[in-house]
Amino acid sequence: MKQTQTNNSIVEAVGLTKIFKDFWMRSKATAVDGISFSISRGEVFGLLGPNGSGKSTTIKLILGLLNTTRGRLTVFGREPHDVATKKFIGFLPEESYLYPYLNSLETLDYYGRLYGLDRKTRKRRSEELLEMVGLSQVAHRHVGEFSKGMMRRIGLAQALINDPEFLILDEPTSGLDPIGTRQVKDLLIELKRRGKTILLSSHLLSDVEDVCDRMTILYGGKIHAEGTADELLLDADHTIIRVPRIRNDGTISQIETILEKNEQTSIESITQPRQNLESFFIQIVDKAREDKIETSGAKGGETAAFLRGDEEGDHLINKLIDRKEETSRATQEVVQEQSHDNAMLDTLVQAEDAPIVAEEAPLENPPPPTEADSSVIDGLLSADEKKDSIE
Repeated sequence: MKQTQTNNSIVEAVGLTKIFKDFWMRSKATAVDGISFSISRGEVFGLLGPNGSGKSTTIKLILGLLNTTRGRLTVFGREPHDVATKKFIGFLPEESYLYPYLNSLETLDYYGRLYGLDRKTRKRRSEELLEMVGLSQVAHRHVGEFSKGMMRRIGLAQALINDPEFLILDEPTSGLDPIGTRQVKDLLIELKRRGKTILLSSHLLSDVEDVCDRMTILYGGKIHAEGTADELLLDADHTIIRVPRIRNDGTISQIETILEKNEQTSIESITQPRQNLESFFIQIVDKAREDKIETSGAKGGETAAFLRGDEEGDHLINKLIDRKEETSRATQEVVQEQSHDNAMLDTLVQAEDAPIVAEEAPLENPPPPTEADSSVIDGLLSADEKKDSIE
């Protein structure tokens, strides 16, 4: 079921303010101070700022976990406290609060139940998500035994179990290695391609720069800059001309002469370009994987099929599961029928083997008496003869 809304904005905040007060209702801290912003459907929106700038408080206001002090805030066109909107939202908090005595499969199954997913869907999505975040090999380990990086991975999986329309991620790459960080970025790009709306809160600027369409920079609870990455990061004082490597110094001198003549400027510096450390690190890891070097760390896999929108694949899987269950039920019925038939056969066999008890009829030609019967008869006859002689 998809949320329908004529307004293109998922979140709208106007003059949003949150003031924390002490026991005597005196103002203690202004965490969010009159900010206004909107998050459009299908965009990745970055919420940036150092620690204590109001990022997490803004997220809690959007989720309805805190009450606004002043201003107006709507989510899917409704109040943040409206329970009907919760099933369209996925949330990864800054710290993953999971039940330590549940394993990975049980954790995802639990959150799937909260969203009202049926058993087959919960099982399929849980397996796909664990494969995606690289935890399939530890699916039966208790979550309480996980490292921080593994906790972030299972936390990301639980935030996606309901295939949310609006995904809120608070410091999603905290504790992840560069491989996990790159996988999270690729996942966000894939979800954006499917039209998902994402709110990404982070103080790691490189994470936001790579995936966000628009961003807002907070400091002291106020907005100090907002716009697209190109608008905010454009260096208007310099021009970069990218060409293959120049090996002849004379060519550089000619270029500088032209610049001095036509632009009244000169070359500030000449350097060889280099890739960033993340790209180099990923290349090394990919090369090691191609060489099939074993590792005990979490590897991660492709984006889960249901997150890619592979509905046809989901339909085929459901058909296979249904067919398997129908076959299992049919087999059980056959076994029950056979057991019933075997019981009837045993009853018949026992009846056949039992001695037949019937009323005895007088025999026309009785068999001759046996030796034991003859001695008894002889004894009776001799007793009668003795009686006659006495008389």
